[in-house]
Formats: sequence, C-alpha cells, structure tokens
Amino acid sequence: MFFRLGINFNVDLTLLSIAIIFPLVFTIRSSFKRREKALEHLSKFLSSLKTVKYYILSNDKVVEDRKIEVENLLFEINIKTIEHLSKRNDDIKGLDEIVHQVYSFVSDKENLIPYKLRDRVFRFMKDTHESIENLHAIHIHRTPISLMAYCEVFIYIFPLIYAPTIIYNLGLNDADWIAYFIVLLTQFVLISLYNIQNQLEYPFDSIGVDDIDLNNFKLKR
Repeated sequence: MFFRLGINFNVDLTLLSIAIIFPLVFTIRSSFKRREKALEHLSKFLSSLKTVKYYILSNDKVVEDRKIEVENLLFEINIKTIEHLSKRNDDIKGLDEIVHQVYSFVSDKENLIPYKLRDRVFRFMKDTHESIENLHAIHIHRTPISLMAYCEVFIYIFPLIYAPTIIYNLGLNDADWIAYFIVLLTQFVLISLYNIQNQLEYPFDSIGVDDIDLNNFKLKR
C-alpha cells in the first residue's frame, strides 16, 4: 500500500522501540521468574510431603493400617495439587480440606504419635501449606492483562509506522523485496517474543515446550 501510494516519511524509531521492546522484555523476564519460582515451590512441596511420610512411617507406635492410611492421604494431596495446577480452576477449597485431614490424623489420640514427632510433622506440613499457597498464587495471578494488551496493540501498529520509514531510507526506486524482508523479519521477531511470553505466562498447562513437567513432582513416579 505504501509503495503504491508513494507514502514514506522519516521517523525516529527509538521511542517506538522503547514503547514495544521494553515492556515486552519486561513481561518475558517476569514470566520467566514466575516459572523459576514455581519450580522452587514444587520442589519444596514434594520434599515436605516426603519428609512427613518418612516421619510417620518410621514411628513404631503407629499401626500398619494407619501408616497406609496417611501414606494414601499424602499421595492424594500430591495428586490433587498437580491436578489443580494443570487445570484453569481457581477453586482450592477441596484441596484445603484434604490437607486438613493430615492435622486430624496427627491429632487423633488413637494414633499415639509422640508430641515431638507431632511438632516435626506440623513444621513440615507448614512448608507444604506455604508451597501450595504460593503455587496457587502463581496459578491464578499472571502478568497484568492491560500490559499484555498494550504490547499486542503496539506490535500490530508498528508496521504502519515502520514500513514508510524503511521505504524512506531505502528509496522508492530500490528493490521492493528488501523493504518487505526487513519489515516482515522485524514483525516476526516481535510476534515470536510475544508468543514466547504468552507460553511462559502459564507454565503448568503442558502446551509450550518450556512448560513445567508436573509428572516429575509426583510422590509415586
């Protein structure tokens, strides 16, 4: 269109680059940090569940049937947490109720769990609670929608300003394919960066190649 109408002008692209590249890089870095934090909380979550399991199973005063019960309960907490993260569901009430059953089990006088062991279990269950809450926060809170919309709008507007500037710098009599190549390549880079950020935004859905493999954080793997 710009070639046909002979439209070209010279615009300083520095401000436009700042308007697009800076917020886009900022959102990518933010999404990457959220992904790394999610990995830390998942590791802490799994290790705390394993520690509680070992504490209970090593207690001679707990009968074998009750050990199997608490082991299944911890396994259910692990599976329910992973299922919660893999689905875009904000409701965590059911998971809270399952986690609370560990407190009921340890506090039950019939289990004859010593106070010292009980305190240790509660301490590591605190780590489990903290990890679940942090993962849930990452699960439901993401990059502000307004910032994402701002980046997308400017990415689509950018060629309308960039193309005439490229034509002005190259000249109308030069080869058209150079202008096409430069504009398409630039737009391809911007769209690719935007898609990378969009994939990193939600690291639990197993859609992007860089998403977290939740199967690596199961008790039974």
